[in-house]
Amino acid sequence: MNQPPSVSTPRSAVWRRAWDWHPTQHKLWLRLAVAVVLTILAAWLRVALAPAESGGRFITLSLAAALSALYGGPAAGALSTVLGMLLVNFYLVQPYGSLAFNNLREAFWLNIWHLLTQVVVVGAIWWMQEQNQRLRQVHAELEASRKRFSDTFEFAAAGITQVDLQGRLMLVNQTFCQMVGYSQSELLQMRFQDFTHPDDIHPDEALLQQTLRGERDRYSIEKRYVRKDGSLIWAHLTVAVVRRSPELPECFVSVVQDISAIKAAESALRTSERLMRQAQNLAGLASWEGDVRADRFRTQDESYRQLGLPWAEFSGKDLIDLTHPSDQERIRKDWAEAVKGLRPYNSTYRARINGKDRWFSVRAEFERDAEGRALRAFGVTQDVTERKLAERQIQRLNASLEQKIRERTRELRDAYDELESYSYAVAHDLRSPLRLINGFAQALQEDNLSLDAGSRRHLDRIMQASRKMGMLIDGLLQLAQVGRGELHRQPVNLSQIAVRLLDELEAASTERKVDWSVEPDLVVTADPALMEALLQNLLHNAWKYTEHTAEARIRMYVTTVDREPRYCVADNGSGFDMARADKLFQPFQRLHQPHEFSGLGIGLATAHRIVQRHGGSMHAKGAPGQGATFCFSVPQPDAPDSNPSGS
Repeated sequence: MNQPPSVSTPRSAVWRRAWDWHPTQHKLWLRLAVAVVLTILAAWLRVALAPAESGGRFITLSLAAALSALYGGPAAGALSTVLGMLLVNFYLVQPYGSLAFNNLREAFWLNIWHLLTQVVVVGAIWWMQEQNQRLRQVHAELEASRKRFSDTFEFAAAGITQVDLQGRLMLVNQTFCQMVGYSQSELLQMRFQDFTHPDDIHPDEALLQQTLRGERDRYSIEKRYVRKDGSLIWAHLTVAVVRRSPELPECFVSVVQDISAIKAAESALRTSERLMRQAQNLAGLASWEGDVRADRFRTQDESYRQLGLPWAEFSGKDLIDLTHPSDQERIRKDWAEAVKGLRPYNSTYRARINGKDRWFSVRAEFERDAEGRALRAFGVTQDVTERKLAERQIQRLNASLEQKIRERTRELRDAYDELESYSYAVAHDLRSPLRLINGFAQALQEDNLSLDAGSRRHLDRIMQASRKMGMLIDGLLQLAQVGRGELHRQPVNLSQIAVRLLDELEAASTERKVDWSVEPDLVVTADPALMEALLQNLLHNAWKYTEHTAEARIRMYVTTVDREPRYCVADNGSGFDMARADKLFQPFQRLHQPHEFSGLGIGLATAHRIVQRHGGSMHAKGAPGQGATFCFSVPQPDAPDSNPSGS
């Protein structure tokens, strides 16, 4: 629809203004004044050019009347006619200004003829002006209509094309250009086949031929266009034929809509439906809908086959007849309450299908009217037979396993109790021989003052070994006692115990200066005696391993790890190598040489067992020469990791 702008020359502009002239463009008084001036000027010219008696005295004034009518319309033409007649009869007849006529009859007919002539001329001019005005209005309306059509064509939301009978594009709008990515000039040099997907050319051409043969007036088709950048778009094409006559087609007009987004959505929907069907098949799901009032149900997408049902549509009675008798009353009750909106519908029942009992899980939602009455139901049913059979098998296995666990636990407890009793008895029975050995060695040393130095060293070694053996027995007894008996949990203030123990250690080692601190109000629910033993072992270790540290520091505090409080004892003593940390809590395992620090390796093992009996855990970190930190947790009795029974 693009047309070159018209170029106006000065002459054409003058003619255009003359053509567009209409008397109403000026006020009436101005038009009448111009008529008077033109009439007087015409009379003067007539007298100046030739005597009035020479004939044709009305000719010049007729011209003035015509010009007045052209400029000022019928009113100005009538005024010029009347004024001209007065001037002719008054001024142009001798004696001038006498109003005397030599031939009255001749003067009468001349005036009548002039008047009639002027009426015709002025009327004709007025009629032509009105016709010209109507022509201008029609032209303006046509121009506005052409402009509206041009704007509608160019800025339409859909692509619009005009194609000749050979498929060459004759006219395209901007929307279509943007759709296919070509400019207007490029498209006007192309055929529609040039940018149609090869697989869609033949169907389009076949429909075109049917339209040309008159078998149809128009057709619609979905096809693909290949854009200039090589990408594809889907378009919905509606084509109509324009005919000069029923037998003579002239061209095709096409309306094109981009439906790429719709096609993408359809493809995604198909993929989603396919995946949904596959998921339903894999999960054993069947979707259904029901008319609550009619008590009729229908499965969707033949999913009834997934459940092994004999029909796709069925009534509530049909479903009840399939349900196991022991589940029928419960199913009726659950459904009635769900229909009333008293509870969601989520039920599991057994059905006998093809002679076999199968389990189904059903969930449903309801569409309700304004009063809350259920109209339609939508739900899914899943075959859970395998799950139910597996649950029953698991229950049987669990029952058997629990029985075995109870038996094995009883056996382990008996063995543990027997081992502890044995350890306690052995440790207790070893004390008497050790006391005898130590007593006889000491008696030999005291009664035989003449023994040489070598014999005395042997006796000293015997007594030291017996004392060490006694300490080992005490450690075994302590470990045995930690594992025996019931826990008596109650609130225990760890801060008070720690302060008291550190005061005692400080009083026993007056020669040492240790900077220690205890965070106040560290309270746990635990066995008080075991907590005393736990802190005694940890603080005694900290005091011992800071013995060779110039500015010894010991600190007890609480920290939080994974929202669980952990109570820590830290020192800046000799520390240990983390590579050997796995031996810290094993009985009789030591990370230092006996000549460096005294001890048997029982304290940390005892502390670790106390924490475990309370259901907690203990961790340690350290580095050689940089101290060590031991942290433990004591869960509350109602915590999931606690062990309130003490077993």
